[in-house]
Order: sequence, then structure tokens, then C-alpha cells
Amino acid sequence: MTAEPGPVPNLPLRERPFDWFFIVVFSLFTITSLISDMLPTLGVDISQPSANFFVNSNYWYASDTDPLFMEPPVWMRIVTGLSAFVYMPFYILLVISLVRGWNWIQLPSVIYATMISTITGIIVFGVEFFGEPEWQTTNPVKFLAFNLPYVLIPIVLLVRMRKPEPFTRRF
Repeated sequence: MTAEPGPVPNLPLRERPFDWFFIVVFSLFTITSLISDMLPTLGVDISQPSANFFVNSNYWYASDTDPLFMEPPVWMRIVTGLSAFVYMPFYILLVISLVRGWNWIQLPSVIYATMISTITGIIVFGVEFFGEPEWQTTNPVKFLAFNLPYVLIPIVLLVRMRKPEPFTRRF
């Protein structure tokens, strides 16, 4: 009689080099959620230059690029609120999970990647490119440079987390 094989051990982080990419990117996403998405969610006016670094940074981005972000309707504040209060804590947990190899993060990662790709890809991009004229981007290149990573990188994460026990394999 043959013994059943035991569970496959997780690979150490040094053997999962692509996970370093995710660690860096989602650490940056944590910061951008705090700096950018928190302000419109809390109703901070970013429609004018300001002495406040965070307000001025958002003004610099939105003034010639993103009228929807600059003067967000209530539904857009809900979208930024998801980023500030749901995605940001998830990013922190994801980074810790990537470093420690916590396989249980697989299902939350799939849920997150599906949600943000849908919300950002369809709703935000749809409005910014094909919606009402007052919400359409006036600078598509800058808009895509800042926003496309929030669609593409979660899709790559979705591929990374496509099977249970993601940290038992390199990718």
C-alpha cells in the first residue's frame, strides 16, 4: 500500500520572484489609496490648487485629465470609498500574505481582482471615454498611465491566484 503524498510545501519568497513585483506594486497601491482615494471620499475639494501637498497632487492629476475624479458625483465617491476603506486594507493584507506565503489569500485575491477590474475597467473607463461629455477625460494618455495599472495588475494577480495553494508554485 502506498502512502498518500503530504501537502506540497510553500516555496520561500526568494523562489517566487514574481511575487516581489506584487509586493512593490500593492505597497504603492496602498499609498495611492491613502493619498488619492481618501480625499474625494471624505469630500475634500481637489478642484483648485492648494498649499496642501495631497490636495495639490490630486489637483495636478485631475485638472487636465479626470473631471469625474475632480468633482465626483456620489456614485464616484462610493468607488473611491471602496478603494480607501476596502481595497487599502486588503493591499496591506495581501502584501503580508505574499511575504509570508499565506495561501488563504487566494480566494480574497480573486474576489478583489474581479471587483476592481470590473469597477475600474467598465464603470470608470466607460464613463471617462464614452460617457457624458462633462465626465470624459481630456487627456487619455495621462489618464491611462495613472489608471490602467488598476485594471491590468489585478488581472495578472488573478492569473497568479488561479489555483488554490498559490505559494506552492513560482507563478
